[in-house]
Amino acid sequence: MEGYWCFLALLASALLLGFCSVVFALVWVLHYREGLAWDGGDAEFNWHPVLLITGFVFVQGIAIIVYRLPWTWKCSKFLMKLIHAGLNTIALVLAVIALVAVWDFHNAKSIPNMYSLHSWIGLTAVICYALQLVLGVAVFLLPFAPGSLRATLMPIHAYFGLLIFGTVIATALMGFTEKLIFALSSPGYKYRDSPPEAIFVNVLGVLILVFGAVVLWMATRPHWKRPQEPDLKISHRNGGTLDKEGSTMTDCSNAEKSDVEFNSEAARKRNLKLDEAGQRSTM
Repeated sequence: MEGYWCFLALLASALLLGFCSVVFALVWVLHYREGLAWDGGDAEFNWHPVLLITGFVFVQGIAIIVYRLPWTWKCSKFLMKLIHAGLNTIALVLAVIALVAVWDFHNAKSIPNMYSLHSWIGLTAVICYALQLVLGVAVFLLPFAPGSLRATLMPIHAYFGLLIFGTVIATALMGFTEKLIFALSSPGYKYRDSPPEAIFVNVLGVLILVFGAVVLWMATRPHWKRPQEPDLKISHRNGGTLDKEGSTMTDCSNAEKSDVEFNSEAARKRNLKLDEAGQRSTM
């Protein structure tokens, strides 16, 4: 990989920023807000930012760059597709639970739903994310779509994945501002007065923004893209089969085992030829 150490530095930075974002979200709701509960009160609403930051921001970001990890390039692409789809599924499940939490909170407090720009864009992002996941599994994971269709949809799939990720981060920042304006309403403790909670949440927003920038940078560098696999025509002898894109559906250990078997077979043939040559020379 070109720029390997730079990639590792950015990867470590992304993991640190994402982890800190989740920790900051937990500290926010546990220290400054009412904690976490599922009782229709303010503590139930707090699940909304925590789950969205954990799943829709952090886990989705890792799902985007999982193909770029160079030590996974020897693994089959089918295995990496499973990991990519699994991470995105986890992110979607957490996002749906977060939506249920905020709707239940609004209904319990007789607060209207879907009236703000934050809610409009947020729900749109969740719907588009679900469609992206379903179409991705149907086209790229299941072995039914023709190769031409996959080749046509791949750039679109990648573009919309990055678009949704960027939209989620923008929606989260809008949500932080909206929540702080509503929650910090006491005299001398308003958002415009920059109380400690406001500064803390603003820092959280900066962490998420930088995390998104690092992930998008890593995902758009062409020299960090997973190398194209050769168009193999035969399957491995260990039972691996070929998918539509020519990659073998075997895991890393099977791939290494195949290399060992191939080298052993080549060595056996060379020894056989040497034995035959030796027999002819003695005749």
